[in-house]
Amino acid sequence: MQLNFTKDIPNSGMIVVPVAKDAAISLPAGLSAAEAEAKRAAKASDFSGKPGQTVVIAGPEAMPEATLMLLGAGEIDADKALAMQKLGGKIAAQAVRRAKELTILAPGGAAADVAYGAMLRSYSFTKYMKKAEADELPKLQKINVVSDDPNAEDSYNALGAVADGVKLARDLVTEPPNVLHPESYAELCKEELEGLGVEIEILGEKELAKHGMHMMLGVGQGSVRESKMVVMKWSGGGSEKPIAFIGKGVTFDTGGISLKPGANMDEMKMDMGGSAAVVGAIRALAGRKAKVNAVGLIGLVENMPDGNAQRPGDIVDTMSGQTVEILNTDAEGRLVLGDVLTYCQKFHQPKAMVDLATLTGAIIIALAHEYGGLFTEDDSLATALLEAGDTSGDELWRMPLGDAHRDMIKSDVADMKNIGGRDGGSSSAAAFLSRFVEKGTPWAHLDIAGSAWVKKDSDTSPKGATGFGVRLLNEWAKGFEA
Repeated sequence: MQLNFTKDIPNSGMIVVPVAKDAAISLPAGLSAAEAEAKRAAKASDFSGKPGQTVVIAGPEAMPEATLMLLGAGEIDADKALAMQKLGGKIAAQAVRRAKELTILAPGGAAADVAYGAMLRSYSFTKYMKKAEADELPKLQKINVVSDDPNAEDSYNALGAVADGVKLARDLVTEPPNVLHPESYAELCKEELEGLGVEIEILGEKELAKHGMHMMLGVGQGSVRESKMVVMKWSGGGSEKPIAFIGKGVTFDTGGISLKPGANMDEMKMDMGGSAAVVGAIRALAGRKAKVNAVGLIGLVENMPDGNAQRPGDIVDTMSGQTVEILNTDAEGRLVLGDVLTYCQKFHQPKAMVDLATLTGAIIIALAHEYGGLFTEDDSLATALLEAGDTSGDELWRMPLGDAHRDMIKSDVADMKNIGGRDGGSSSAAAFLSRFVEKGTPWAHLDIAGSAWVKKDSDTSPKGATGFGVRLLNEWAKGFEA
């Protein structure tokens, strides 16, 4: 998508003018010839600027090759960044399938945020639509943002890097599992990030076994694809210890021997959404040259049923030295994350760790698709993440985590079992992960099963992969920047 900041209004394409609630229709000089026509159309349509209202004037007399749209914006406050981003997204949604070129008249001082929202919402994934009809594909190719702010483009640059990270995360989640598997995913991380100055290390099964990461290896042992762990280091903060992002990367989840129902199993390509958020966040930090040290670690496995697949009843060793009884092979993400958490602490000694995972269906029952579930016993970390969510738009809701949940995962034959029962399933999963966190290391777990993939459009994301977590981690990282 081409983005252009300009002071001039073109005479073609779709031109959108956001109008505040109950505000008089007043067009800028470049559109003054169409103002009378716009006022008549607004009056005839009872247009009052309420959110969602639109008035479309196709080929106004003074601009026969343009389509002019008045869009109700409700309250317009250019100082509210998130609101302006959502406004940009709403405007882009009007044009994605209707025009090749969109021009947005941005409210004063909000050009960068409006552009950011428009770029997020105009995302599409069409690379495999080889024979689609033209009207089945998005049309939008260029977005112009009209503003008198001479600093608009500079202000956008950092936001644009985050938008690139979100796009990368969405692309990763949307790729089919025959294309994106542990081996190809690991190589893609190198292709996308090394050129930005990110140091990449890829560990294969021999290295994982050497470190005793048998819990993670057990998940992938039924697949013909070799399991991988990718470590991505962004060093922008001098000699400071890094913050750590850790992601579940199950590139396809059949459930293993505890096989999932066939209906909607195709959606399990998104079970690597946590890892995609980590890759996208590292991409965002590197793209904007963030003055922070950050390490991203993703455990990449494919969970398949096979003669060599892990069985319910197996007991596995972990890198931490603890043992785990496997009662359900579909509770696999926590097995991957547990070993990666241990590795992260041993080799990177992070200031704080946040893991992200499409971990439990239970979190969808609790929070639907509007929030990610936040689990931590560190109040300061919880506050920082909640605030980052509110600012970025990737909102979180704090969920309970305590000793009662750790009691749920006690095993009769091993140090712990990998499921704690139906009640409080998200909390017992978080409690399992907490067993792999050393005392003194601030840690939070984000269950994003409901927010990484959605079935309806939002203001800043079309349905499908959302890239949830990229904006959040980027915002949280700002608190550690030099």
